[in-house]
Amino acid sequence: MSEAPAAAPPSLAEAQGWVGAELDDAGGSPVGRVTGVYADSDAGTPAWLVVAVGGGRARRFSLRRRSAHAVAVPVRECAAMPGRVWSAQGGEALRAAPPIDPARPLLREHELAICAHYGIGDAVGRHAEIAARAEGSVTACVAFVPL
Repeated sequence: MSEAPAAAPPSLAEAQGWVGAELDDAGGSPVGRVTGVYADSDAGTPAWLVVAVGGGRARRFSLRRRSAHAVAVPVRECAAMPGRVWSAQGGEALRAAPPIDPARPLLREHELAICAHYGIGDAVGRHAEIAARAEGSVTACVAFVPL
């Protein structure tokens, strides 16, 4: 029996459409709210969702709350439904992810640390895409949602 082909990752426009949606973990529990999208600095394709985690119940997730912080979530491990985005990652992994500053681009080393946190191996996915880039280089930038 052959395996089904992997689903294509979302387009940048599709991922930007997820901004404002609640993010659920692998078990379906709310973890945060999508507040932005990081796109690959070379290709312009979506790489990470910016998610506000912490700060109480999911409908209250906002980076304006003192207890909330932003994390990057692998966009390839997400699927959308009306008003919600589901992540294949568990809630603990999402809440414990390295914090990011969504006002700044991601550097290669920061992305590699995020990949390691989520168990994205050296030869696959985002890790493989950026591993050969120059040390200290910008590898992902916030993609602004058009108004």
